[in-house]
Amino acid sequence: MAERRPPARHRGTRRHGPLARVLGAVALAAAVGLALVGVVVPLVLGATPYTVLTGSMRPTYAPGTMVVVRPVDAARISPGDVVTYQIASGRPEVVTHRVVAVGVGADGERTLTTRGDANSSPDPEPVRPVQLRGTVVYAVPVLGWVSTAVSGDTRRTVAVVAAAGLLGWGAWQVVAGVRERARSRGRTHARPAPEPVP
Repeated sequence: MAERRPPARHRGTRRHGPLARVLGAVALAAAVGLALVGVVVPLVLGATPYTVLTGSMRPTYAPGTMVVVRPVDAARISPGDVVTYQIASGRPEVVTHRVVAVGVGADGERTLTTRGDANSSPDPEPVRPVQLRGTVVYAVPVLGWVSTAVSGDTRRTVAVVAAAGLLGWGAWQVVAGVRERARSRGRTHARPAPEPVP
């Protein structure tokens, strides 16, 4: 009768189930997507991200929304466009409101009448071209709060490091999945044949 051998012992391996892989992929895609829309795309477009701080543009843009603003010639702006402008020329404070009318000042300069979507009356002073920062290209809810907390060069550095780290993590997940499948195939091929019945 053939000698029975004790079953081979294998070192335990950590398995990543399908759900964990799917959740990891979703988290990776979301994080990279946020880094792209918050930092990379504005840089490519030559645009600037701003954070909506008040409710004057509800329901279109709630507080905390990031609006990405691209410079545009005042002559190309029409009623209905949403613009970001300096409250006073040369000052950092800005407002993002919708253009409700276009006019011409006493000096022949084009002017914009603006109003917040939640406001019942237009803003008191017309916007001159020198105040204009641009039109809103797109907006991302909530992301503005994150942008406010991390500003300037730090924001770019964090985005680059986070994207690189997340891409590395994603690559590791792919490699781990391939290795796990290879181990599974190896265990299947190494399964001993049934012993003959004496």
